[in-house]
Amino acid sequence: MTNQVHGLGNAAQIKVSGVNKIFKTADKEVVALKDINLEINQGQFVCLLGPSGCGKSTLLNAIAGFALPSSGSITTDEKLVSAPGPERGMVFQEYALFPWMTVEQNIAFGLEIKGMGKAEIAPRVASLLGMLGLADFKNRFPKDLSGGMRQRVAIARVLALDSPIMLMDEPFGALDALTRRNLQDELLRIWSDLKKTIIFVTHSIEEAIYLADRIVVMTYRPGTVKRDIMVDLPRQRDPSSAEFNALKRELGQLVMEEQQRHHNDELKMAAVD
Repeated sequence: MTNQVHGLGNAAQIKVSGVNKIFKTADKEVVALKDINLEINQGQFVCLLGPSGCGKSTLLNAIAGFALPSSGSITTDEKLVSAPGPERGMVFQEYALFPWMTVEQNIAFGLEIKGMGKAEIAPRVASLLGMLGLADFKNRFPKDLSGGMRQRVAIARVLALDSPIMLMDEPFGALDALTRRNLQDELLRIWSDLKKTIIFVTHSIEEAIYLADRIVVMTYRPGTVKRDIMVDLPRQRDPSSAEFNALKRELGQLVMEEQQRHHNDELKMAAVD
């Protein structure tokens, strides 16, 4: 894999402009996102990084159209995001597979909903089964698969729809280290081959550096952009290299600052109570 950063020099495919998100309960308001501004070019691999509670998933869900901003706007290809759409495919941590369907049926489901005929669906599903090493498991049900295999099916289901944008919410967070690295490499291969735009939520600093062209570090609530860092390390990246670990230390300091700020805020609230 080359060190080319996909999408640089192109017009922004995704624009997040002045986005705020407020969750209201009976007795209070929680500001989850505050004045988020991002432009993401076609083909870029962007990781949203930060401690739990910083609004990474909230921002991803807003881009997906599942939870719209309280104010501000999000556009993809200059079209306002007002609901989920076929140009934005979502991969969840929980796999979200239909347990009564086989691997093959799960991958084909979205295409059937779109009204595509069986003659067109079959070769596309067969290609994805081969791409993700699932051909020998096409007649299995999700309960018969490992966590890593289930996530491959979830990724294949999104790829089947050929969405130009892939949104991924900590998709490898529940997997063991070896399976996680294997799927990271698989995802990088798919990204390099298909030139998708990927926004990937993670709280793992090493995962962000290993995968991303660009890492957006978010502050603890309210979530804002603390740093936006381009990663110019050559691919395939070596986590043992001096350059990798220098960036890991830099990002670790940024995340630690936010964790400490959250801890201090909790102490202040406890003192008031």
